[in-house]
Amino acid sequence: MQLHFSPSMRSITILSSSSNGINSNGGGFIDLMKIKVAARHISYRTLFHTILILAFLLPFVFILTALVTLEGVNKCSSFDCLGRRLGPRLLGRVDDSGRLVNDFYKILNQVNAEEIPNDLKLPDSFSQLVSEMKTDQYDARTFAIMLRAMMEKFEREIRESKFAELMNKHFAASSVPKGIHCLSLRLTDEYSSNAHARIQLPSPELLPLLSDNSYHHFVLPTDNILAASVVVASAVQSSLKPETIVFHIITDKKTYAGMHSWFALNPVSPAIVEVRGVHQFDWLTRENVPVLEAVENHYGIRNYYHGNHIAGANLSDTTPRHFASKLQARSPKYISLLNHLRIYLPELFPHLDKVVFLDDDVVIQRDLSPLWEIDLKGKVNGAVETCRGEDEWVMSKRFRNYFNFSHPLIAKNLDPEECAWAYGMNIFDLRAWRKTNIRETYHSWLKENLNSNLTMWKLGTLPPALIAFKGHVHPIDPLWHMLGLGYQHKTNIESVKKAAVIHYNGQSKPWLQIGFEHLRPFWNKYVNYSNDFVRNCHILET
Repeated sequence: MQLHFSPSMRSITILSSSSNGINSNGGGFIDLMKIKVAARHISYRTLFHTILILAFLLPFVFILTALVTLEGVNKCSSFDCLGRRLGPRLLGRVDDSGRLVNDFYKILNQVNAEEIPNDLKLPDSFSQLVSEMKTDQYDARTFAIMLRAMMEKFEREIRESKFAELMNKHFAASSVPKGIHCLSLRLTDEYSSNAHARIQLPSPELLPLLSDNSYHHFVLPTDNILAASVVVASAVQSSLKPETIVFHIITDKKTYAGMHSWFALNPVSPAIVEVRGVHQFDWLTRENVPVLEAVENHYGIRNYYHGNHIAGANLSDTTPRHFASKLQARSPKYISLLNHLRIYLPELFPHLDKVVFLDDDVVIQRDLSPLWEIDLKGKVNGAVETCRGEDEWVMSKRFRNYFNFSHPLIAKNLDPEECAWAYGMNIFDLRAWRKTNIRETYHSWLKENLNSNLTMWKLGTLPPALIAFKGHVHPIDPLWHMLGLGYQHKTNIESVKKAAVIHYNGQSKPWLQIGFEHLRPFWNKYVNYSNDFVRNCHILET
């Protein structure tokens, strides 16, 4: 039998012959049957495209089936299960994602309310957690418990590391760098062996100018020779009339020889520099300065500044930023007489009418002579207020930040919302000051705090000054004095460039390795790195 398809696919012819190939007429016969087929509805082209599409899709269906199987479809016991998983994927939809997220969220909430077992063995890393999940076939609840326990463990470790970092930073800030210590020793030795290092400062013919009120007088108490050199150099270089500048540098007895040597061997002409030690002021006696005896003999003060700063502290209830602020307030410099000298300026300089008081961690970038022209309106202290400004961390200081308002005396006499002001760059009208009882108020409150075992405020020079100068402060433009360069890493550089005086108050001083690299150049530019003493002590520009 043979089949013959017509070219048009409209008929099929069937040819059939007998087994012996002979028909009934003797010559064989052929049975012919024609079958007509209905008209076709599918063209060759359509059929070809259909086969081509199927050939293209089938490999992807195979791969998708394999992937789903690896993800757990092998646990399905029926084609219906497989279909429910594969169907949405083939249609480009995510299967039950909302339901799965909600289920997992419920599990997380349940685990969050439970206690973590104390004997739970935690993996050391995320990759180890994934490995254990595959090996031990964790269910969702077990995974959530492990994840929570790991996160809490890492949070504790990070917190402990942060507090350790803050403590190390505190110790670094309280120490004297080797280079600066070397500089002091070498200059002290120079004072004893070199007559030029011992010349009188200033020269005898200039002595009358030390009390001449037509000049601009700066007072700088410091025991840091390198820092003092930067303050003086920056002020002189930034001044439009450096010949009118007189610097009164006050230092302690151990640093006096080295400080005198530096300014004797490195004059800043035409400016005038006077160097005096606290031992050279006859007025600074224990009778006149009760803070001396209080600081030297009060055990609580010594222990507060030199004791264990972590012992007894509840670090679990303290934020790192709050802890950093506490450490900054416990700097040993706050029990130095040099930090309390500013309250005695009218007595130390009885012939001067107005002075600008500077800390040794400032840099002067503009001419400061206009400060003497500011009308303080009868007030004593021209200062920048620190309760308002763009930087919410640096410029957000009010009385509540410094005092313990649970103490009855503090609550009775002070307003927690009163705006604080800054030390570091202040213009003092000494004539107006001499008409007040600021010094007596300072001593009185200092004594009250000592008697209350430092519970009114933690000892420092600013809190008692905030009380003593209450009603005697005249706010000046914040552009005169920019604060926070020693603790605010995100200080705005453009604001730094515009400020007349920048203040590295805080632990990250520019002469320390912990200083902020992007803020150090503003200080470095005034260091004389070509000086032999600086080079020999390996104080290198960084």
